[in-house]
Amino acid sequence: MKMRRKNIKIRQLKMHSKQSEKTQRFKPPQDLMGHFTGEFTVDLERVRQEIGHNSDVHFREFHIGSKDIRAAIIFVDGLSDKELIDKHIMKSLMINYSEEYKQDPSILNQTVLKETIKNQVLSISELAEVHDVYDLVSKVLTGSTALFVAGVPEVLILGTTKGKSRNIEEPVSEALVRGPRVGFTETLSDNTALLRQHGDNRSLSIIQFHVGLRAKKKLVIAYMNEIVNQDLVEEVKHRIKNINIDDLPESGYVEQLIEDNYLSPFPQVQNTERPDRVIGALMEGRVAILLDGTPFALIVPVTFSMLLQSPEDYYERWLPGSLIRLLRYFTVFISLFAPSLYIAFISFHPGMIPTKLAMSIIGAREGVPFPALIEALIMEISIEILREAGLRLPKPIGPAMGIVGGLIIGEAAVQAGIISPVMVIIVSLTAISSFAIPQYSAGITIRILRFAAMFCAAMLGLYGIILFFLLLCSHLVKLKSFGVPFISPAAPYRVSDWKDFMIRMPLMMMRRRPKLMQTKDSIRKG
Repeated sequence: MKMRRKNIKIRQLKMHSKQSEKTQRFKPPQDLMGHFTGEFTVDLERVRQEIGHNSDVHFREFHIGSKDIRAAIIFVDGLSDKELIDKHIMKSLMINYSEEYKQDPSILNQTVLKETIKNQVLSISELAEVHDVYDLVSKVLTGSTALFVAGVPEVLILGTTKGKSRNIEEPVSEALVRGPRVGFTETLSDNTALLRQHGDNRSLSIIQFHVGLRAKKKLVIAYMNEIVNQDLVEEVKHRIKNINIDDLPESGYVEQLIEDNYLSPFPQVQNTERPDRVIGALMEGRVAILLDGTPFALIVPVTFSMLLQSPEDYYERWLPGSLIRLLRYFTVFISLFAPSLYIAFISFHPGMIPTKLAMSIIGAREGVPFPALIEALIMEISIEILREAGLRLPKPIGPAMGIVGGLIIGEAAVQAGIISPVMVIIVSLTAISSFAIPQYSAGITIRILRFAAMFCAAMLGLYGIILFFLLLCSHLVKLKSFGVPFISPAAPYRVSDWKDFMIRMPLMMMRRRPKLMQTKDSIRKG
């Protein structure tokens, strides 16, 4: 008993130490939390001790005008705009300091001096005040410039951030035949500007957050204030505020941390590079999430039908748009069940195949040493390897290597008698069908489930495929994205929402927004 009590006490002490360590893990040091004193040398030295060891952090001391007022700026080389610093900070304070300020004795007063510099000397649009070292360090290390003035206890933070960004180009992952040739970039301000440029819309609200414990980054949510359900906005804010991670290098991290069921193979958050897709989702009452440093925006909530839709469905007339959408649903079925149906018919139900076709398949399979499942696995895994290799190779040779590699491997396998020609046809048709899915993440999901369907078919034939389909449907019925059923409007059934489900009805008939979103304004304007 004594040993048991001792072990319990030791475990309690360990748990207490871990909890205290966790609470203190992200707490800034006391010297970082201290307020500035207004003593120029002391405050500047404290900042120098914290970030002065970084070679890209520059300290520049000078005097303001002809007065004996010491000042200093701190900025990061590469992140701050040196031209802006030279013309609008250094020159304004050292040279363009007007005669009336030089001769006015009240300028030496701390309050008057600070207000004069803020409101009449510095020609900088972004300006704020900080009172402790911790806030100053975080601002300077993200591109702002800190201005110290002797005798003033506050430090001025000047917006001089200069971000390196690429030009706005057509999205690579979502190419269209007809539609805007504009895609998001890695700069958050450019992406929000693209949303604003869509049209004069006062209802568009953009709310900013800071995420990441070690490396803080800007994140914004966008929604139409006059359309969106406010409960959805609050739920999105709640999940973003609960993100607890050191760094968020890409929006894929956000997607994984805010989804409803992380064990599901289906994506419950839609990602896109297209501003027009985001605007279309906002007009339906959804919420968009944009993270600084990535061109991929997130849309919530998402339904299964959204993963098979393309903005081009709405740019074309309703008949071709509907036929192309139905074709996508057919390609999903082919990509998911074609190999498993072949395995089931060959291994368990050859009597269900027409006689002439059965004789042709048996003749083609003569001499093949492997059962249908192994044969399918060899070809499917080879296709997946070629697909991945084609993505990683340089762009000029990647597609060519994928096509040539597939032809060579397929032909060599047939000549060697390892694979039957029918299996090569089925696997090729399956691979081509998977490319017709507009969303890359949805295509990956179908490819994963294809292998599960193949194993079910190899064990129980058509009964295994039916059981797999029923399990898949039960999972989809239970799955939700931010409280919205994932396969809505199929379940729960909503007749009005079927106008934009498997087919796309004429725009004149689509006067209402989806009922599943429970929007404030259910009627589309215009």
